[in-house]
Amino acid sequence: MLLGCQNIFYHYKFMTKDFLSLAQEKLKQQKEKIEKQLSEMSNRNRRNGSYSYEVKFPEYGRSDDENANEVADFVDSVSLSKNLENSLKEIESALGKINKGKYGLCESCGKKIEQKRLTILPTARYCLVCKKNKK
Repeated sequence: MLLGCQNIFYHYKFMTKDFLSLAQEKLKQQKEKIEKQLSEMSNRNRRNGSYSYEVKFPEYGRSDDENANEVADFVDSVSLSKNLENSLKEIESALGKINKGKYGLCESCGKKIEQKRLTILPTARYCLVCKKNKK
């Protein structure tokens, strides 16, 4: 069942309710997976009405080698955490578009994003033409 979409007439007839339900479910699964990964490596903080994540610093010991490993792993975790946070924001945006009846429309030109593209990349924000032009 699509949350918030029961009474919305989908002006983009190319997308069935079944496809939207599948996309929504896929996005929710990805969201849960990313939130789990983030919770294992960081603490969730609420700032300015939204959430951010602060990476936990690893504690391996007191030797120089252990300290060097802590710093190296922390740097890697910070980078990974930022990538996961960005993915989470994209997923939340796509879920919001589904609920508003705007999913599958290019943010640049307003045209339909191909269903094939959305199947592969459910968080796609642009059609292929606009994505190529942005590069």
